[in-house]
Amino acid sequence: MTDRVLLATRSEGKLRELRALFAGYSIDVVDLRTEGVLETDAEDDLEQYESFNENALAKGRYFNALSGLPVVADDSGLEVRALGGVPGVRSKRWSGRQDLTGDALDAENNALLLRSLAGMSDRAARYVCAAAFVDGSREIVCRGEVAGHITSAPRGSGGFGYDPYFESDELARTFAEVSGDEKVAVSHRGRAFRALIDELRRG
Repeated sequence: MTDRVLLATRSEGKLRELRALFAGYSIDVVDLRTEGVLETDAEDDLEQYESFNENALAKGRYFNALSGLPVVADDSGLEVRALGGVPGVRSKRWSGRQDLTGDALDAENNALLLRSLAGMSDRAARYVCAAAFVDGSREIVCRGEVAGHITSAPRGSGGFGYDPYFESDELARTFAEVSGDEKVAVSHRGRAFRALIDELRRG
């Protein structure tokens, strides 16, 4: 098991969650900014596949080749049953607002989610995450899921993305209403990365 890995994400929300998770296993992590890996247009084309697994591996391979470090990367998203699994792998880019980032982009995606579900009684959804490890000689992918439903109004001030509207079946609260520790205990990302770390420790 390597004791130092690169977290290949530019999402501050994901970095917060993953730093805390890896710290619990005493694994030293670095991020793209601290390693001086500058953002380029090439990153926009990494999530071009139709599965979370393929997108996670694409990111892992890209940043491993660029940095020379063992890399963990993920692709995750929201699948809404009544929408046939949409937005799925396009969760972050669903609204098509390429001019926006961060909270502003989240707001547009959530507005589209509410419009798309208007008048629908079935609001079941799940978060899905594929977590990948790539070090040039090994590639491992683990998947995590969490079931819930979409609320009609936002609740809570934590989390990011669709979290204020995603009520976990297990917690009976939205992911924006719970602490980071509570969220990662049941979240898709927590489950995927814990499974990945377990695989690495066995190998």
